Amino acid sequence: MTARLPRRTGQVLLAVGLAATLVGVSASGAAEAPVGLGTASSFAVLAGSTVTNTGPSVITGDLGVSPGTAVTGFPPGVMTGGTIHAADAVAAQAQLDVTTAYNDAAGRSPSATVTADLGGQTLVSGVYSGPTLGLTGTVTLDAQGDPNAVFVLRAGSTLITGTTSVVALANGAQACNVYWQVGSSATLGTSSVFAGTVLALTSITANTGASVSGRLLARNAAVTLDSNTITRPTCAAPTTTTTTAPATTTTSGTTGTTTVAPATTGGAVGRADTTTGGTTGGTAGTGTGTGTGGTTGGGEGTPRGGVPRLPETGQRLSAMTLVGLLAMALGAAALLASHRGWRNDLSA
Repeated sequence: MTARLPRRTGQVLLAVGLAATLVGVSASGAAEAPVGLGTASSFAVLAGSTVTNTGPSVITGDLGVSPGTAVTGFPPGVMTGGTIHAADAVAAQAQLDVTTAYNDAAGRSPSATVTADLGGQTLVSGVYSGPTLGLTGTVTLDAQGDPNAVFVLRAGSTLITGTTSVVALANGAQACNVYWQVGSSATLGTSSVFAGTVLALTSITANTGASVSGRLLARNAAVTLDSNTITRPTCAAPTTTTTTAPATTTTSGTTGTTTVAPATTGGAVGRADTTTGGTTGGTAGTGTGTGTGGTTGGGEGTPRGGVPRLPETGQRLSAMTLVGLLAMALGAAALLASHRGWRNDLSA
């Protein structure tokens, strides 16, 4: 009987540990996906009934209306890098895609419920929901170093931003990955600075001097502009660095010619959590003189500490994963002790 307790304990620990590990790995790998805009992605402004402009607005991207036909105020408004689509097939398809995107954003499970006024808050990637949304001052969207971080902010009815309010993007956040799903109408305050794509069921009004790095897409009613700058966003492509090894050189000596092969380039930069490692240097040169060989590079980088990472992928291990692994180790130890106990009982 004395050997059964650790055996049962080991089995329970193994089961709990495996479950926790799977949950932890799943959670650590989860990421919010962008809202697919389809053909609407080329539009900076799209309305259901009319687009009305006052003053020298500058629109970068396409501008359209469907099923309505009226677009007024261009000029004095200026189009750059886009085309006006009034009740044509392009605008009609874009409106269909806006409906799909709107339903996608509206159907996502919220990460958190936010207060009506977002001013003074810092939000990380996720889905945020509130009956109404407003903004006085500044709200900061923090990507935490991930340029692919997605922010979905949902208002059950209205979105209203105050005069000179600001949507600030921090630590790699990009306007192309910010979406505002609005259950009725959106109003952007005078001289406000706004970021992200507005998907409004009814109408959108941009007051005098408001600037938008994003899109104003209204499904059923009007988009009203007044001396605004609306710039359709694009996501920055990741950058890569290519290192070219130096060419072989030939040096004339006093008693002959010495060909010297350069040292080979060091190894690739280590992972983000390690110092840089190197490789073995070049070989000795050949010729009548004496060649110069390369030096030996550094070895494997040393971990800097912090949260452990999975091999190869660099994915961070969550706390749940670490707890699961620890439970599995304790369970295995308990089973081993149980096995030895049974063997001792049998031999006795």
